[in-house]
Amino acid sequence: MSEARRVALTAQGFNAPSRGGDVAATRLRKAIDRLGLLQIDSVNVLVRAHYLPLFSRLGSYEPESLDALIAKKPKRYFEYWGHEASLLPVDCHPLLRWRMARALRGKGVWRQLEPFASEKRAEADALLDRIRADGPLAASDIAGRAARKGMWVWSDAKHALEWLFWAGLVAATHRRGSFERVYDLPERVLPRAVLGLPTPRGLDARRTLLARAARALGIATADDLRDYYRVPAADVRLPIGQLIEDGTIIPVRVRGWQQQAYLHKQAYAGRRLAGAALVSPFDPLIWHRPRTERLFGFRYRLEIYTPAHRREHGYYVLPFLMDGALVARVDLKADRKASALIVQRAHIEPDAPRSTLERLMEELRLMASWLGLSRLAIAPAAARAAASE
Repeated sequence: MSEARRVALTAQGFNAPSRGGDVAATRLRKAIDRLGLLQIDSVNVLVRAHYLPLFSRLGSYEPESLDALIAKKPKRYFEYWGHEASLLPVDCHPLLRWRMARALRGKGVWRQLEPFASEKRAEADALLDRIRADGPLAASDIAGRAARKGMWVWSDAKHALEWLFWAGLVAATHRRGSFERVYDLPERVLPRAVLGLPTPRGLDARRTLLARAARALGIATADDLRDYYRVPAADVRLPIGQLIEDGTIIPVRVRGWQQQAYLHKQAYAGRRLAGAALVSPFDPLIWHRPRTERLFGFRYRLEIYTPAHRREHGYYVLPFLMDGALVARVDLKADRKASALIVQRAHIEPDAPRSTLERLMEELRLMASWLGLSRLAIAPAAARAAASE
């Protein structure tokens, strides 16, 4: 198990020689390419989700550098459904056209979007014509403040735009304001060279996605591989068999794992397990919770949508990785008006080393500094919990 963990951490970029120093655009690109994607999420209680995995691996960097990298033209990265909403390298576009084709038929999309592939298609086409004639469009441009009446209450315009986006008929050009997606024609967003690439067969595309997942994970079960790019379970068996046959992945057994595991041909167990990092709930290292339990013996659940009185560990909880183990978790909030990083709750695992609290505090101070917050504030409940463990 310890070797499997080292393989996984090395593949995910946690065995780099050091964090910090000058984090140039080249290092950001290499980190993103290693992971294959960055998950996007609208929750901003701490910082947007796509910024955190790079901080965890590289240390303090300028978030504006990532913004510039994403916005740079011709685009190196585009937004689409990878592992949920994601930023992906543009060479991934052809590999996801099978998903766009299914969405065009009303398959594999949210239930509320299905009608736009059939009886409501004319509404979607009208919006597409408007974008073609007038340029980039967001839902609020059509429905004003009523575009989103609540977190999960969307207007018909927003549903139609989302279906067009899922079907690949429009692309996300950027986000604005409260993280609202702005849509335009793919040919006005993505490089012509990428759009001109041939569309692989669905089987071939899914095999390549699973191979990329295997490289990013290092060692994984079939379900881990499937989850990385959300490949449907029914579409996994044959491409995995082909990857075994061509030597891309090697079947192995991991002590304590009930499922068959697969080792990527380039994976190795790095020697260095020293170091510490706070890990986002949306980090590829831990986003598939069964894998997190298998690798680290660490049960983790995101409790954002759990009623406050039923939360076990807090609202936006980040696990703390130290010397190759998940040893603590903290519920964090950035209070930008007070310029404070607030630790609302804290929990240290029973078998954590005695140095955990001290090193956790170091990492929290580093995060506060990275976020441009001048102080670290420990809520009384968090202080009592840390003191008692």
